[in-house]
Amino acid sequence: MVDFVHEALLYRDAEQFLAGTVPFVRDGLAAGQPVLVAVPQHNVDLLREALNGSADQVEFLDMRTAGRNPGRIIPGVLTAFTDTARGDPVRIVGEPVWAGRTALEYPACVQHEALVNTAFEDRPAWILCPYDTSALAADVLGDAEATHPVMVEGSRRRPSHGYREPFLTAEDFNVPLPPPPATALARRFDVDSLVETRQLVASYALEAGLTADQVEDLVLAVNELATNSVVHGGGRGMLLLWCEGPAVVCEVRDRGRLDNPMVGRGNPGPMARGGFGVMLVNLLCDLVRLHTRSDGTTIRVYMG
Repeated sequence: MVDFVHEALLYRDAEQFLAGTVPFVRDGLAAGQPVLVAVPQHNVDLLREALNGSADQVEFLDMRTAGRNPGRIIPGVLTAFTDTARGDPVRIVGEPVWAGRTALEYPACVQHEALVNTAFEDRPAWILCPYDTSALAADVLGDAEATHPVMVEGSRRRPSHGYREPFLTAEDFNVPLPPPPATALARRFDVDSLVETRQLVASYALEAGLTADQVEDLVLAVNELATNSVVHGGGRGMLLLWCEGPAVVCEVRDRGRLDNPMVGRGNPGPMARGGFGVMLVNLLCDLVRLHTRSDGTTIRVYMG
């Protein structure tokens, strides 16, 4: 029987964070389970010091880097770790929501937390997600109730009062994206202009100051999205390009609809007919935001 547990740990200071996470990690190690800690670096440092000699048995990641794009966390962090266990039980401390998350990132964070319940329902994993109650707004803590079947507060562990079916929560946060600037460069594309589209993205990104590696990743990501538009989104689409601070932003619009919110968040498997492209985009880009509706889909990616 598969045992999957997804809990939210509510803490208000370093002492409560360690009281909730140190026994969780030590119990996992004592049971011979692989343990991953993916939290912001200041909490990595706290937990590493508290574990003393046990810390070298734990895999640590700075979630501000590894999970900068919330859509990357399931395929690039959680699944990547659990796959190495080859079906054995694992423990994970994962903190994808912190006070520095922007309004643009946050809907994708809630979708991530909801969809963890779908992605891992058949895996033996215990995932504990810390939430800093001293820094996060009340509505964020309410969303934690909606996305975690179990809540942990101090020594108390209780069923969530507000837990919802994952796809319903994911759809609640399928929200329109902020409008692009009026100065955005716009180009239509179809199957005959995919090469030209890749060249346009490369030249724009180079001129904006991205590194050669960043340009290569961005071109690959946009090519995957544009190809999906041609194959699944009505045969054509619209590309928009602009800069936000140091980041190059590329937006691809088409007339297709993504009905499955898990697309891009997990490996579809060898028998799947698609789904790899959006996953690759999530792994490559610094942030991916998506809005889909009955008459079309918009996917916006950030690099830099």
